Amino acid sequence: MRPYFFPKWTNTVRPIFTALLAGGLVYVVVLAVFLLSGGTTNTGYQPVQPVPYSHALHAGELGIDCRYCHNTVESAGFAALPPTQTCMNCHAQIRSQSPNLLPVRQSFATGEPIPWIRVHDLPDYAYFNHSAHVSRGVPCVSCHGRVDKMDVVHQDQPLTMGWCLDCHRNPERHVRPVEFVTRMDWQPEEDQLTLGRRLCETNNIRPPTDCSTCHR
Repeated sequence: MRPYFFPKWTNTVRPIFTALLAGGLVYVVVLAVFLLSGGTTNTGYQPVQPVPYSHALHAGELGIDCRYCHNTVESAGFAALPPTQTCMNCHAQIRSQSPNLLPVRQSFATGEPIPWIRVHDLPDYAYFNHSAHVSRGVPCVSCHGRVDKMDVVHQDQPLTMGWCLDCHRNPERHVRPVEFVTRMDWQPEEDQLTLGRRLCETNNIRPPTDCSTCHR
């Protein structure tokens, strides 16, 4: 008679173990799908703004530099939303009676800010400094996508921890000369990796990957 390798009671727990294993695999798959879905990462999030501002027109067709409106990206941790006065610098003369710009005119007259809706909104526990990235040659397009082609801005990238870490571990894929950080259509004359490695070496770009970098 052939001896048993396992006690007989294992025959009782085997179905339970099989069910637990199958359930665990299903759980992992469902969790992965949930975590990577656009609804979880907000990829594609495109709120309706109080004023129909077209980046495709202003940043694209007219070529207005990002820093004209978001004028703190080079010096502060946040990208400031433009005050109404910035809008009125042009629209006091251009399309000054457009019904689409009524909220702008009302804001300018009353002093109440336009209630813009934030599109790229990181969790409070994640720290991000715009100036630290822009001043080192990380272009706007790497995080925000081709906003110069967006009539309504949407979140282009997932902005997850893994996504950020991938860039910190491989900055050569993104960095460019600082003077071109706001040029959405800029392309290097040489291979990006070759250029990126040289810039990282020349400018001592070694992004940290420890927890305290982003979680302070």
